[in-house]
Amino acid sequence: MDSARTHTSPSDDVRITAPTGRALATEAVHAGRDDLAGQGLHAPPIDLSTTYPSYDSRGEAARIDAFATTGAEPDGPPVYGRLGNPTVARFETALARLEGTEAAVAFASGMAALSAVLLVRGSMGLRHVVAVRPLYGCSDHLLTAGLLGTEVTWTDPAGVADALRPDTGLVLVESPANPTLAEVDLRAVAHACGSVPLLVDNTFATPVLQRPAEHGARLVLHSATKYLGGHGDVLAGVVACDEEFAGRLRQVRFATGGVLHPLAGYLLLRGLSTLPVRVRAASASAAELAGRLAADPRVARVHYPRIGGAMVSFEVHGDPHAVIGGVRLITPAVSLGSVDTLIQHPASISHRIVDADDRRDAGVGDRLLRMSVGLEDVDDLWADLDRALGERPSGAIPLREALSRAE
Repeated sequence: MDSARTHTSPSDDVRITAPTGRALATEAVHAGRDDLAGQGLHAPPIDLSTTYPSYDSRGEAARIDAFATTGAEPDGPPVYGRLGNPTVARFETALARLEGTEAAVAFASGMAALSAVLLVRGSMGLRHVVAVRPLYGCSDHLLTAGLLGTEVTWTDPAGVADALRPDTGLVLVESPANPTLAEVDLRAVAHACGSVPLLVDNTFATPVLQRPAEHGARLVLHSATKYLGGHGDVLAGVVACDEEFAGRLRQVRFATGGVLHPLAGYLLLRGLSTLPVRVRAASASAAELAGRLAADPRVARVHYPRIGGAMVSFEVHGDPHAVIGGVRLITPAVSLGSVDTLIQHPASISHRIVDADDRRDAGVGDRLLRMSVGLEDVDDLWADLDRALGERPSGAIPLREALSRAE
């Protein structure tokens, strides 16, 4: 099993420091809100305007020209919703601080964010991508199908340097990976990339568990729908990066229209304030469940990353679809990172779009289940899983004794 019986949960960590020098928990609460008290406000305002009046058309033209040149956020009042929104900007500022980057650019979904990155590099004639499987199924499909004119070379982490070409615009990894939770040595991969930007999908880890920019990644991608929002009620994506790349992303966002709605920006900013608490609590439960599953004779293998986190994947000896159909407290649904626990069968849902042979080669077998652990009581979650897994084989030792032996 890829277990973490000896893993120290993030809930046991002492002080996790953000790149600003303040504790991450403090930064999560205050980033993006620094100016509120000076305005006599406590909660961030939601700016729903799509357009903004301006009596200085010459000045506005100059600001638009400046944006067209560099993609920098226009000085002065907002211009139009596709150029930017004050509420969304607060979320971008906060996420950049948590990830330790100069900037962040938010989009309508994680796939819109990844598409924007590919379009930026493609516009420079750099359409070749080197990628490591597994990735989220739709990310895999976007690259494999060449829908944005890209060509992909799949490799393992050790083969990244040899896979690079003069027209390589991007190296893409996900760590921990969806859905096997395989981990990549980000510093080693970043070194192998040379001058080619490394994009790390940090959705599963969040900046609470790792900050890829500290290991050499130039781009950090999140499906913000997941842990950053945290409540299953917002769809969004975001790329944390340096200001130069952020300017190009803003230009693509303006041209393609993949903007984030202000209400979503507000919900994401609110979600960040509890991100460290949620991740640590859910991670503690996930580590406990990983241990119980590893000791269970109905489970063939458990995947749980060394870095920790709230995701657990496991392979069953029996019918995985029966487990999906048997849960009652746990919700059988796609997505992850919500306060409630979700379970799904990747080969049928999130990775169905990936070729079956490629899927299996990446470790996404037909008996694999992926579980996003939420904030419920761990014993209640186990009782639901235990029931859904069905009868234990005859002669199996009790779980308590199995756990005692494992320790």
